[in-house]
Amino acid sequence: MATEIRRRRRRRGLGTRDWGLGGLEKKGLNPQSPDTGSEAMVVVMEERASEAQIEQVVKRLVEMGMDVHRSTGVTRTVLGAVGSGHPDAGLIEMLDGVHEVLRITSPYKLASRTFKQEPTVITVGDVRIGGDEVIVMAGPCSAESEPQVRAAAAAVRRAGAKVFRGGAFKPRSSPYTFQGLGEEGLRMLRDAARAENLVLVTEVMDLSQIELIEQYADIFQVGARNMQNFTLLRELGHTRKPVLLKRGISATIEEWLLSAEYVLSGGNGDVILCERGIRTFETATRNTFDISAIPVVKKLSHLPIIADPSHGAGRRDMVAPMARAAVAAGADGLIIEVHCDPDHALSDGAQSMFPSQFDRLMAELRIIAPAIGRSICLEPVARRGWGA
Repeated sequence: MATEIRRRRRRRGLGTRDWGLGGLEKKGLNPQSPDTGSEAMVVVMEERASEAQIEQVVKRLVEMGMDVHRSTGVTRTVLGAVGSGHPDAGLIEMLDGVHEVLRITSPYKLASRTFKQEPTVITVGDVRIGGDEVIVMAGPCSAESEPQVRAAAAAVRRAGAKVFRGGAFKPRSSPYTFQGLGEEGLRMLRDAARAENLVLVTEVMDLSQIELIEQYADIFQVGARNMQNFTLLRELGHTRKPVLLKRGISATIEEWLLSAEYVLSGGNGDVILCERGIRTFETATRNTFDISAIPVVKKLSHLPIIADPSHGAGRRDMVAPMARAAVAAGADGLIIEVHCDPDHALSDGAQSMFPSQFDRLMAELRIIAPAIGRSICLEPVARRGWGA
């Protein structure tokens, strides 16, 4: 199945790509899956390095058995070399145009700050995730009906959300609970997002869903249950759309970043990390929201990180305080469940906010964000009642 999907993608021009110019497949490269025992280095080119000099370094690294990922910044080009080869750092450092060569010691290579110092900013339409603005993604847990989806999209847009979230395929613990509306749900979500000029993020659960979801969504979401579904992650690395990767319920930060590495090593550099709470011995909340993961990831990785306070505790009354704390801790965005009638939602109603609660939260975040040098919801927002 995976081979056939990849073959279809390549026929449509969706092969592996590098992070700067052109695709790795055009250079004849074959990115491998992350391997904690593999060699890895970062080659920092001089500011005025020519394209010919960069290509010469790429060629020499390939000859040494490495796969090369290119990142072109404002002033310099950086080449990340990952693979099972044995590159000679001294020889590479002597090549024309090379400023310095750094060994990557962490098990995750392309996700590390060593590979890329400046934060990655992911652009989807007019939305920039990882920049100065804190981006809020909001919407219902799942699409239930046309009126429900339209009402939720309108509500979160009025409050200032830039991305509409909602599920069409729902991974549930019980096989007897609501599993989502499938393609019909995707159509509802897409129509509602388009009507409100919102970017759409929705969950992909299986290889067979990638091509269908790609037709409707702007961002793929990988849920906590699939964080270590490496076959799925590897295939998403061959897509052209950003991937929002949620942390597994029992995953360490290193394991989480290694999962991101699977997508990055496939050529898709647009990965958004999402802290959504982990499983601990505590039973007062559905999960334990690990807010410390936000500054830790900021130090270790250049990838943007958002927070999911809805799943972080699984309780509506705790979403707002955790969202405020996440923004204060440095999160690049939030993903929040909002439903116009959460008490009758078909999934996750207990953790879904009423629109009036979401309005108030957004107003509070517009006070917090500037205090830490960030912005949120730049355009004016009309407040509604704050009753619930």
